[in-house]
Amino acid sequence: MKTLFDLRGNRRLTAAATLVGAAAVTASLVAAVPAPVEQSVNEAANVSAAIPARQPSLAIPAHEEVLLQGSTTGSYFWDDASGRQGDTGLPAIGKPMQKGLFASPSWPLGTEGYIFYKGKKAKFFIGDRGPGVPSDSGVMLDIDGQTFAELTGTTWNEDTLTVAGDLGHIPIQYVVTKWGDGPGLRGEPVPFSSGAWRS
Repeated sequence: MKTLFDLRGNRRLTAAATLVGAAAVTASLVAAVPAPVEQSVNEAANVSAAIPARQPSLAIPAHEEVLLQGSTTGSYFWDDASGRQGDTGLPAIGKPMQKGLFASPSWPLGTEGYIFYKGKKAKFFIGDRGPGVPSDSGVMLDIDGQTFAELTGTTWNEDTLTVAGDLGHIPIQYVVTKWGDGPGLRGEPVPFSSGAWRS
């Protein structure tokens, strides 16, 4: 028959065994965690340099100032007063249709800047109004057809005033470097339906 003394002794042995077991588990867990790897500054710089940039560079000439930059969807047009392909007449600025003449639903006429698409850059000035209804869906810049064709790597058809291929809208980034002094509203572009182009 076990005495009270024997039972207390068993409890002590059980408690000691539990502590030894817990210490062994903790030691094995600590041993399983890898030691932190220190990387030299040069190695870290090489790793970050190897990661490609996700966005094209918005580089502009050093003498020009970035007044506004953002992104939108661009479409294309060509208004030469010929009446072809939905042509609405000569551009609102009073200059003939030409490469680099873009249309905005709200920016002041004469505004200048650059757009970027898949690593390509094009200079523009705002000379007309548009897109109209598409601007309510976020299409905030109408690019002249020749520039649109160059950016997308397609061809421009002078007879039909269309760009070859299936692209009619492209995601672009823009940089405004000079606000025009014509009618319009400075700042983020707003839809044609807002009437900001009359300001």
